[in-house]
Amino acid sequence: MGEKSVQKRKYILETARKVFVDKGFKKVTMKDIVEACGISRGGLYLYFDDTSQIFMEVMKMESQEADDVFSDSITEDATAADILFLFLREQKKELLRRNDTLTQAIYEFYFQSEPVKKGNVLKRQFDSAVKIMERLIGMGVEQGGFACEDCRGMARHIMFVLEGLKISAQTIGITSEVVDREIRFIMKSLGVEVGEESLG
Repeated sequence: MGEKSVQKRKYILETARKVFVDKGFKKVTMKDIVEACGISRGGLYLYFDDTSQIFMEVMKMESQEADDVFSDSITEDATAADILFLFLREQKKELLRRNDTLTQAIYEFYFQSEPVKKGNVLKRQFDSAVKIMERLIGMGVEQGGFACEDCRGMARHIMFVLEGLKISAQTIGITSEVVDREIRFIMKSLGVEVGEESLG
């Protein structure tokens, strides 16, 4: 794929993301994306077959961008506790960003059909995040910064808490204070006290 094609594909995905944020997943058609991008139908089908394929690529792009932002924020001398705390603060920003999130579209996408559930990208991302979190907690225990007897169980617990907060943010609504309370609880469970001022 040439540079021009790469840029065009990126433009389509960035534009499609805005459409999915506005309308969710179920209501979006290829026509919506064509109109938002200002390209021909043929121009869109040159890159993508359907809205499911576009949405999966949008999710991958979003995940990669979030990973890049997070990685760039980690200093060389950061401890496992620093990294976990930074990760949780990034999650807080995401949770409180109500108007510019794909969460509703993601849940619609995964409830829509059986074939998608079989190749569930969301589950793979969740399982991968649990493994990374488990390694991070294990590293923190080795460094003496965390107290934890079951790193895998704690990693799963953290990811389930975050998943629950995502749903709550979209349904009942959550405040900064609610997220801060959960972050403090997670850190305290690992033997780390977090002051009010550091949650930002």
